[in-house]
Amino acid sequence: MTAPTACFTYGSLMCEDIFRAVAGQACAAEPAQLAGYRRHPVRGEDYPGIRPTAGTAVDGVLYRGLSTTALARLDAFEGAQYQREAVEVRTAGGTVVAAWVYVFHPAQAHRLGAGDWDAAAFMHHGKARFLRRHRPTDRSDM
Repeated sequence: MTAPTACFTYGSLMCEDIFRAVAGQACAAEPAQLAGYRRHPVRGEDYPGIRPTAGTAVDGVLYRGLSTTALARLDAFEGAQYQREAVEVRTAGGTVVAAWVYVFHPAQAHRLGAGDWDAAAFMHHGKARFLRRHRPTDRSDM
């Protein structure tokens, strides 16, 4: 398999302004879904983590055309609590695309809360708090 040039996002990076600031580039974005994973809140944080879970799926945003520099910036932003994995996601149009995704590291699983992360609550309340706490690398275009 050729290394993906797309990234599937399911939390704060679904916001194009945050993604652009972290990655350092704008990318084409579209809705997509990752089967076989579940999204959980991270205790004490506004962002989620995913882990493999049979029979479930995560909705998110697929960004295409990442440069190697953008991928390195995403790696640095996600840090040690996530591990980057190659997966296949399905776009809203039904196309299957190879993509990178950041999965919550198994050693950190105790930090995941029960239930599903609430994307709507993040947009209404958590995004501003997230931006204050985590300050993406380049905020000049946010």
